[in-house]
Amino acid sequence: MAWRDFKASAGKLSLFMLSIVLGIAAIVSIQSFGETLKTNIALQSKSLMGADFKIDSDNELTQDAQQIVDSLGGADAREIAFSSMALFTKNQSTKLMQVRGISNGYPFYGKIETTPAEAATVFNVKKGALVDATVLLQLNITPGDSIKIGAVTLPVLGALNALPGSNAVFSAIAPPVIIPYVVIEETGLVQVGSRIKYEYYFYAPGTDLTKLEDAVSDRLDAVEADLDTHLATSERLGRRYENFGKFLNLVGFIALLLGCVGIASATTIYIREKLKSVAILKCLGASSNQAFQIYLIQIGSLGFVGGIIGTIAGLILQQLFPLLLQDLLPVDVTITISWTVVLMGIVTGIFMSVLFALYPLLNTLKISPLQALRTIESEMQSRRIAVAVTLAILSFIFLYAFWLLQDYRYALGFLAGILVTFSILAGIARGFMRLIRHYFPSTWSFTSRQSLRNLFRPKNQTVVLILAIGVGTFLISTLYFTKDILLSQAALDGKTENANMILLDVQKDEMQNIVATLEENNLSALEQIPIVTMRVHSINGRTNTDLKIDSTSQINRWILNHEFRTTYRDSLIDSETLQAGSFTKSVESNTGNIPISVSDNFATDAQVELGDEVVFNVQGKLITTQIGSIRLVDWSRMQLNFSIVFPKGVLETAPQFGIVTTKVIDNQTSADIQRILVTQYPTLSILDLRQVLTVIEKLLTKISYIINFMAFFSILIGVIVLLGAVRTSKYQRIRESVLLRTMGAKSKDILKIQGLEYLYLGLLGALSGILLSLIGSLALAYFVFETTFTPSIIPFVVLLPGITLLVLIIGLSNSRSVIKSTPLEVLRTTR
Repeated sequence: MAWRDFKASAGKLSLFMLSIVLGIAAIVSIQSFGETLKTNIALQSKSLMGADFKIDSDNELTQDAQQIVDSLGGADAREIAFSSMALFTKNQSTKLMQVRGISNGYPFYGKIETTPAEAATVFNVKKGALVDATVLLQLNITPGDSIKIGAVTLPVLGALNALPGSNAVFSAIAPPVIIPYVVIEETGLVQVGSRIKYEYYFYAPGTDLTKLEDAVSDRLDAVEADLDTHLATSERLGRRYENFGKFLNLVGFIALLLGCVGIASATTIYIREKLKSVAILKCLGASSNQAFQIYLIQIGSLGFVGGIIGTIAGLILQQLFPLLLQDLLPVDVTITISWTVVLMGIVTGIFMSVLFALYPLLNTLKISPLQALRTIESEMQSRRIAVAVTLAILSFIFLYAFWLLQDYRYALGFLAGILVTFSILAGIARGFMRLIRHYFPSTWSFTSRQSLRNLFRPKNQTVVLILAIGVGTFLISTLYFTKDILLSQAALDGKTENANMILLDVQKDEMQNIVATLEENNLSALEQIPIVTMRVHSINGRTNTDLKIDSTSQINRWILNHEFRTTYRDSLIDSETLQAGSFTKSVESNTGNIPISVSDNFATDAQVELGDEVVFNVQGKLITTQIGSIRLVDWSRMQLNFSIVFPKGVLETAPQFGIVTTKVIDNQTSADIQRILVTQYPTLSILDLRQVLTVIEKLLTKISYIINFMAFFSILIGVIVLLGAVRTSKYQRIRESVLLRTMGAKSKDILKIQGLEYLYLGLLGALSGILLSLIGSLALAYFVFETTFTPSIIPFVVLLPGITLLVLIIGLSNSRSVIKSTPLEVLRTTR
C-alpha cells in the first residue's frame, strides 16, 4: 500500500528527497575527505619529516644534550635553519628567505624536488644553493646566477620545488633556500639575537618511537632540547586540519538541517492532503497503526534512497577538495573511500527523514473515519507527544554535533546557536506577517494587496522559505564579514606613525648607523626597540627543572621551555591595556626585586599573580623580578608586542640586539632601501608587513572558497525547499487562479501577484539573513576580537539582489502551469 500510494504522489516529495540528498552529500564529502586526509598524513608522516625522528633546539646542544644524541647512535643528518635576507647579484634584488643549511644524507624519506633533478644531490658537493622556484620566477633568476647570504656568495644550482618540512603558508613570507651545512658558519649570520634552529635527524626504522619518547623526552626538556617523532608530527598536523574540518562539518550539518526543515514542511502538507485517504482506509478496516506505518514506510524509504544517493554524491564531491585546498594541504592526497562514513551517510538519511517527519505523521493516528464523508476538525496531537518529538529532535542535533566536535560544550553552543538563529528568522517571518495584517495597505492596487495576502494564506510556506533562504544567506554573508574582521586586525592604515617595515636582528653597535642610513634615504626610524633574550630560571622559589619534573604542576610547559624576547621601556603602547597593578617606568638600581610587567596570557600560563617572584636567566646572569603589573595585549594587531616588559635602568648593559621600524610609501622605495641595507648590513633581516598582509589575504581567500562551496549547499537546499513548496501547494494556487479569473483577472495580473509574493519572500529571507549575520559579526568583533568592524558591501550588493532574483525566477518558472490551467479543467477535478 505504501508503494502504491507513493507512485501516485512521488512528485510531491521528490524535491524534498533532493534536499536530503544535498545535505547528506555535504556531510559525507567533508567527513570522507577528513578521513582521507588523516590517512594520507599518517602514511606520509615520515616523508613530512624526512626522518624517523629528530632532536631540535633553539641553541647549540649543551654537553648533556650532546651525550643524549650520542647515546642514540649520533645524528645521521644535521640542519641549521634561520631567516635572513638574500641578495641576488644579477639584478641586486633582495628577499627575506628561510635559510636551511642541510648536511649530506637528508632526507631519508621523501625527496628534495628540484629543476634540474640532479641539483638536489650535488648541492653539498658543488657548494651551491637551491632557491625556491617561485622566487626565481619573480626575480628573473636562472641557474648559474649567484645568491649572497651574509658574507657568502653561492651559485644557484636549481629551482627548489618541494622539500620535507616546508610550510606553504610560511614559505609565502620567507621562501626556502637550501645551502650546504658546512657553509653556514661562513655566512657570519649566527649571532646574538638571531633565531636559529638546530635540528638533528635520525634514520632508525623499526624503532619503538613511543618507548623512545618516554625514555628521553623529559631528559631533553631539562637540557633545553626537544624530541619530535614522525608520529607526533602526523598527529599534530591531523589535529590542525581536523579543526578546520569540524567547522566545515558544522556548515554541512546546517545544510542538512535545512533539508530536514523542508522534509518536515513537505510531510505536513503531504499528510494534510492524505487525511481523506487515511479516513477511507479506516472505513475499510485499516487500523490507526497500519495507516501510520504506510506513510512512515514512504518517508523512511525516501530517507534511505536519499542517503544512498547523497553518499555517492558526497564521495564524488570530495574529489574537488584537493583542488580547492591545494596550497594549504601538507601532503599529496590520494582519495579513498571510508566505509564508516558511507554507513553514517545512509543511516543519517533514514534517521533525519523519519525524525523530522514524525510529528506530522503522528496526525494520521487521530483521523476519524467520519472524515471520509464530511470535513471535520481532526483532534490535535497531545502536548506531551509534541514535547517528546521536539526533545528527540534536539537530542539528535546535540548528539550529532557532539560526534562532530568531540566536546559537549561546543555541541551545546552549536545547538543554542541553531535555536537562536532559527528562532530569530522564524520570528522575523511571523512578525512580518502580523505587521502586514495590522497595517495592511488597503490603498494599494488589487494585485499588490493580493500578493501580500498570499504570505499568510492557509498552507502558506512563508516561515519555511524564509528559514531556508535566510540561513543560507546568513552563512555566506557571515563568511565575508568574518573575513573583513580578520583582515582589519592585520590591516595597515595610512597614518604616518604606523610602520610597515621592520628591520630585525639589528646589532647594538649598528643601530645608529642603520638609523642614519634610513634618514639619508628620506625615511624615518619610527621605533628603536631593544631586545634581550632570557629564560625562566625559577617561579616563586621553584626552579625550572623542578617544575618540569613535577607532574602536578599547572604551569604551561611553554613557559619553562621558551626563550623570551623581552624589552625595556617607560610606557605602555597602543596595543596594551593595564589590567592590574601599576606600570613601573624606570628604576634607579637593578638590585633587589625588579618590578616587571607581564601579559595576561603569561600570568595565566605561568600561574603567577601580582607580587609573585620570577627569576630569569639572562645569558648566564640571574635577575630576580617581581610581578608589578599585568597587561592585556592585543596580539592580533600588527605591532611589536611582548610578553615581558622591564622598566628602564635594568637591561641596558645586557647582551642585546634591536629592532628598527620605518614606513615606506611604495614598492620601489621598499626594494631600494632593502637593497641598500642588505648590501651594507648582511646580518640584517627585513620584514615588509604589506607582503605579510597580502599572504594573509590570499590565505583567507583560499579558505573562503571551500566555505563558500559548503554554504552554497544551504542556498541550494533553500531553493529546493522553495521548489517543493511551490509544487506542493500548486493545486491550491490553481483554484485561486480559477477564482481570480472568474472575477475577471487576467493572466498577467495573476503572474504579477505571484511574482510580487516571491519577490517579498526572497527579499525578506535574504535581508533577514544578512542583517542577522551583520549583528552576529558586530558582536564577534566587539566581544571576541575587540576591534572596530567595517562590514563588506558584497552581501548587500551581490547576495541580496542575487538571491532575491533567484527566488523570483524559480517561483515564476514553477507557476506556469497555474497560469495555463483553464477554469473548466479545475472545476472538473474539484469535488
